[in-house]
Amino acid sequence: MVTFPNNTAVQVTEFLMICFPGMQDTQHWLSIPLAPLLVLALGANVVLLLAIQQEASLHEPMYYLLAILSMLDVILCLTVIPKVLLIFWFNMKPISFAGCFLQMFIMNTFLPMESSTFLVMAYDRYVAICHPLRYPSIITEQFVIYAAIFIVFRNLLTTLPTPVLAARLNYCASNVVANCICANISVARLSCEDIRLNKLYQFVSVWCLLGSDLVLILLSYCFILRAVMRLQSGGAATKALSTCGSHLILILFFYTLLLVFIFTNKAGTNVPPEVPILLNVLHHLIPPALNPIVYGVRTQEIKQGIIKLLKYQQ
Repeated sequence: MVTFPNNTAVQVTEFLMICFPGMQDTQHWLSIPLAPLLVLALGANVVLLLAIQQEASLHEPMYYLLAILSMLDVILCLTVIPKVLLIFWFNMKPISFAGCFLQMFIMNTFLPMESSTFLVMAYDRYVAICHPLRYPSIITEQFVIYAAIFIVFRNLLTTLPTPVLAARLNYCASNVVANCICANISVARLSCEDIRLNKLYQFVSVWCLLGSDLVLILLSYCFILRAVMRLQSGGAATKALSTCGSHLILILFFYTLLLVFIFTNKAGTNVPPEVPILLNVLHHLIPPALNPIVYGVRTQEIKQGIIKLLKYQQ
């Protein structure tokens, strides 16, 4: 609800996204790097998905997991970045009430899904290096199906209350969101009700999902390093670690950017408000742009699959 001076109240039907509060006259220049990054992210992921689909040698569980990651990247990019660019280019700040909470739901659900996918990929590397003889019997297509079900339902059930709790609030103060996206707390702050439950649930759910994923990923790499250290041949150790290189690079980018965003957001007045907003936008764009490129450059099978795909298109 929005309250006017004559004490009348109107039901909020839309929110206004102003992006960067202190950069209203200059924020459109940010579209210069964001637009090419969006094209790169979408193009690279689509090419990777097509290569995995058409190249028979890539019809393996490890590449199916990478395909899941690419699909999540595409969904997150399309959910956030086009709206940001529309605000910058055409000043299209309004977003419907339902559209705002749909965007909130997708962001809060699919971002942890990426984290869970990294966890499953870490387990894949753990089995490949620590139990190579059992790898074909453990990491199967059925395993990928079960992993996909786990990724979807675990995160869906945990994150669904976040937009539901926010949508149930009574919005009577303002409908101007000081953000580029419908982030949970940015929207909930506009209500005239107590939002401590919203903050508490987001804190608990984020750390339970992303925190547990990160701990288990680190644990899997501890086992991997221990197994590699026991190898007698230096060449075998290097080859074993090289198979984890792409995955490790992407994990470092994903979690480093996420942790920086969380800590700058918690810093409050010590950090300009534009910083966490920009980091949040970039976290929905930089990892999706990097993921297919890193794997395409570092994985010979994917590189060959992409080359064959491009030659076939010509």
